[in-house]
Amino acid sequence: MQRRNFIKQSSLTIIGMSAFGSLLSNNKKAGATLSVNGKRIESRIFELAKFGVDEKGRGYRVAYTKSDIEGRAWFMELMKKAGLNPTIDTAGNIIGKRKGKNASLKPIGFGSHIDMVPDGGNYDGTLGSISALEVIEILNENNVVTEHPLEVIIFANEEGGTIGSKAMCEGLTKEGLQQKSQSGLTHAEGIKALDGNPDNLESCKRNKGDFYAWLELHIEQGGILEKENIQIGVVEGIVGIVHWEVTVEGFANHAGATQMNMRQDALLAASKFIIAVNEVITSVKGTQVGTVGKINVQPGAYNVIPGKVVLGLEIRDLDAAKIEILFKEIEKRAAIIAKESKTKISFERQPNESKPALTDKKLQQAINTTAKSLGFSTKFMQSGAGHDSQHIAKIAPAAMIFIPSIGGFSHSPKEFSTATDMENGANVLLQTILNLD
Repeated sequence: MQRRNFIKQSSLTIIGMSAFGSLLSNNKKAGATLSVNGKRIESRIFELAKFGVDEKGRGYRVAYTKSDIEGRAWFMELMKKAGLNPTIDTAGNIIGKRKGKNASLKPIGFGSHIDMVPDGGNYDGTLGSISALEVIEILNENNVVTEHPLEVIIFANEEGGTIGSKAMCEGLTKEGLQQKSQSGLTHAEGIKALDGNPDNLESCKRNKGDFYAWLELHIEQGGILEKENIQIGVVEGIVGIVHWEVTVEGFANHAGATQMNMRQDALLAASKFIIAVNEVITSVKGTQVGTVGKINVQPGAYNVIPGKVVLGLEIRDLDAAKIEILFKEIEKRAAIIAKESKTKISFERQPNESKPALTDKKLQQAINTTAKSLGFSTKFMQSGAGHDSQHIAKIAPAAMIFIPSIGGFSHSPKEFSTATDMENGANVLLQTILNLD
């Protein structure tokens, strides 16, 4: 009884901000006692995980693949049963709408994605998508109709560069559409595979003011919340992500007949470059990260000195200017390495980069106040991973809710969040939506 009274008393103070108005009395009565079905959320996490499992038990629901298409079809069936009448826009995003009492109001949007990285985990994106559906079903089961329309969006190919949300908010370039995805298809081909239309992407674009607010529930993908024993993370901003393809060109030659001081070893130069990246990134204070996560050595034989190496460089930070400064320093280090090793090092910036995005401060406070009213501990924090919400933030007030990732594992089969944490996060999502409404 004490906790219930605390929730009722705390709900009176939620969202005292002019941008979102005061809490409507009918929702205080109808919504204050609502809570999600945690067992249903967990069950559906495991159901969706079945799509894309290979013979070794590894997950492979990579965007545009057969498993992704089948998983999307399964999810759309659930959306139909919930009365959302899902449609697919020209970028391949799945969109479901629920009418509100006042059709003149802009919708409150929420959702995430269900595609995954190769051999990834079962919670990244999936939690936010399944919880968004759970919110709709709880409202249906309790005959609660919100003032605002509600819109659930499951974005296409988040893991391959937040393609669906980028198309919706910024648009994709011709070069970006022709970039190869992890599936082997170009993004244009992949969008077609999802029943989208890459030739008519303009029709899926949303404008500023099209959403009243946007919320996304997600696993943290790091170990901060678990380490500090915090239940809910309130995301202050989402880092920008920029990729470069780095080519190191030396000279392939006989490994036995070429003396060490006569070599132009591209792999040796590439190795020094990788170390230089780490040194540059760690040379300044901050939370920036830099990674060389891809390497291709040619010709790739025991008895041939590597003549060419292609690397994948990524830099992430919440400050776009800092990313550029760090890259310029990496370029300088690369020039020195190239001169000393008699190789050539060149950079090609990749399309579909993600710019940093700050989340809406009023929505941050709405999430924080709601979480505390439910008795949860909170922490304001940045997201080191990219998300669809960073694109939505360009056209609407947007915010994210984090729950702990056990062990800090993500993009890994070890990725795991407890049923309790998932239920907590979904309840914060549900009550924040009702409070905003």
